[in-house]
Amino acid sequence: MFSLDSWAVIWVTVALVAAVIEISIPHFGVIFVSLGAIAAAVVAYLSFGLVAQLALFIIVVGVSFLLIRPRLLKSMSAAGVPGRTEMLVGRAGIVTQDIDSGIGAGRVNVEGQDWAARASTPIAAGTRIKVIGADGIVLEVSPA
Repeated sequence: MFSLDSWAVIWVTVALVAAVIEISIPHFGVIFVSLGAIAAAVVAYLSFGLVAQLALFIIVVGVSFLLIRPRLLKSMSAAGVPGRTEMLVGRAGIVTQDIDSGIGAGRVNVEGQDWAARASTPIAAGTRIKVIGADGIVLEVSPA
């Protein structure tokens, strides 16, 4: 039905489709199918039969999934670049607008920058604070 050259083209097509899916849906793991399909395409190009192509495809997908995936997951779970608010944790500042713990509203000035802030207890304007955490663009503060 298909010649060996046709199988090479089919495998390359499978590899490209899998790569496009991987780009569209990151972390899905379809990239391993691309690796296996490329290996199978090489074997098809070298005139090996369909059984050898399928065997190598399965082996490459399985081995790459077992050996490469854990390393990729480990590198993707690294802390990465800290956000603007995370870098302010531990810094001192001053309350510029009363922090009402009931509604979580208030403003602080930390290192010359104005930030939304919240605290577990009310803090009056003019009070010195320390940044103890960050949630998005809202600083969590406590009296210094």
